[in-house]
Amino acid sequence: MLKSWLDGKKIGYTNVFVDDDQAGMEEMLKISDGHMGVPFSMVTKDDGTEVKIIGFDKPKFQEALGVK
Repeated sequence: MLKSWLDGKKIGYTNVFVDDDQAGMEEMLKISDGHMGVPFSMVTKDDGTEVKIIGFDKPKFQEALGVK
């Protein structure tokens, strides 16, 4: 659902399959403070602040990305 929503908004993203990518999993665990939930996303805003979102929380994505 998240990928479809981002594609529909023409928002680029990098997809990491943590079940197949050990380094990707370790990085996710590090930046998510150990959370194992997927999808896990980190949005980096234009001002450099980072918003960490677990799951497809549409209102959080809308706020972080400034879209409706």
